[in-house]
Amino acid sequence: MLNRAIFPFIFLLLFSLNIPAQEKNFSANNAQQANSAVAEGEPGENTNVLTLTECLRYALKNQPALNQSYIDEAIARTNNAIAFSPWLPQVTGNASYIYNFQLPTGFSRINGVLTPLQSGVNNVSIPSVTATQTIFSTDVLLASRAAKLNMESSRQNTTGKKIDLVSDVSKAFYNLLLSITQIDVYKEDTARLKKNQLDAYNRYKSGIVDKVDYKQASISLNNSLSRLKNATEIVSAKYATLKQLMGYPSDKKFTVRFDTAKMMQDIYIDTLANLQFEKRIEYRQLQTAKKLQRETTMYYQLGFLPSLSAFYNYNYEFENNKFSDLYNTAYPYSLFGLQLNIPLFTGFRRNENIHKAKLQERRIDWDDVNLRLGIYAQYRQALANYKSNLYYLHSQGENVEMAREVYNIVKLQYREGVKAYLDVIVAESDLQTSEINYLNALFQLLESKIDLEKAMGDIPTEI
Repeated sequence: MLNRAIFPFIFLLLFSLNIPAQEKNFSANNAQQANSAVAEGEPGENTNVLTLTECLRYALKNQPALNQSYIDEAIARTNNAIAFSPWLPQVTGNASYIYNFQLPTGFSRINGVLTPLQSGVNNVSIPSVTATQTIFSTDVLLASRAAKLNMESSRQNTTGKKIDLVSDVSKAFYNLLLSITQIDVYKEDTARLKKNQLDAYNRYKSGIVDKVDYKQASISLNNSLSRLKNATEIVSAKYATLKQLMGYPSDKKFTVRFDTAKMMQDIYIDTLANLQFEKRIEYRQLQTAKKLQRETTMYYQLGFLPSLSAFYNYNYEFENNKFSDLYNTAYPYSLFGLQLNIPLFTGFRRNENIHKAKLQERRIDWDDVNLRLGIYAQYRQALANYKSNLYYLHSQGENVEMAREVYNIVKLQYREGVKAYLDVIVAESDLQTSEINYLNALFQLLESKIDLEKAMGDIPTEI
């Protein structure tokens, strides 16, 4: 049954494939060894020829949204470096100048009498250097523990974008090929109808039949030409969609190339494989979010701990009553100390933050439940679509073979005068419909395979 299904597709796909202005016909016997290429517009000497794999590689390198995700990774790395900076010594320099209009007054006992005395000088300038070193702080502790998780989350976001990009580009590529192969079917149909029109015209001129057969043949030919024109115009729009997804320059053209034999091999997938949630990037992202939320909860739980830091200060003080002599003599001094901050009471803020963080953990747990249900439903739907489309492909393959056989018989009977031309029209319409249905079934199957691989977490991110 499989051979019977494959043969008509290969014949239809390769019978009249062409590069515009350079038609190339392939025989059915050599179809499985042939590669086909269809260009956007007129192909030139510098036209790129891209397979699906090459389209994916180009997209993974040039797609704007994906490159933004790479930049987001670099930003996350930089944010980690910023968060780590408080662990390093913080050194600041200061300088001040003070002019005392009135000197401060102090009291001292002179000969047993408490006497007011002015102290200090009019001009004071103090350059200083201060260094502080954090020894312990819950803020920097959270930053150090969450740094790895932040980077993992950023990388997972990039992986998710890659999976979506591979899926979208593959579908757009197959959608483009569907339109291209439909053009080939319409070309074959038009060629048959042209010959039928000529036969009907000759029979009409010979007086064998009346003008009705010729008119019906002309109507069918015009309808086929309209379908061919419509399908041809759609191809350029689908090229534009593929370019957008790939990040390919709009002012450049390229050619898509596909191996029909490999395409037929790629339609199959193991439908008995077990669904593994951990292979889905969404599941891994949620697990990372859980870990980050636990770190946040721990941060609030440790909020009662004091912060401890050390500091060192060096001052180079200048004093003089005359400004012109201010910097002649320096009076340096330095000091070292420790600073301990203990949060004694914060208006129950820490307790409420802990309660809020735990509620957020519970909410993520329900996200986990919901995600598992969604992944399973998506997997079952994708699996059902794949199996249905695979069966439909095989049945449509048989229909193509039978419709072609019926058409050839009816056409021969019409020439012998046994059948009316209306029977030829019906047979030809059935043949065209079965050919289009077969192509639709094939590419629906390829797209449903992508959906199934995505549901199972098997979409490759390295091409």
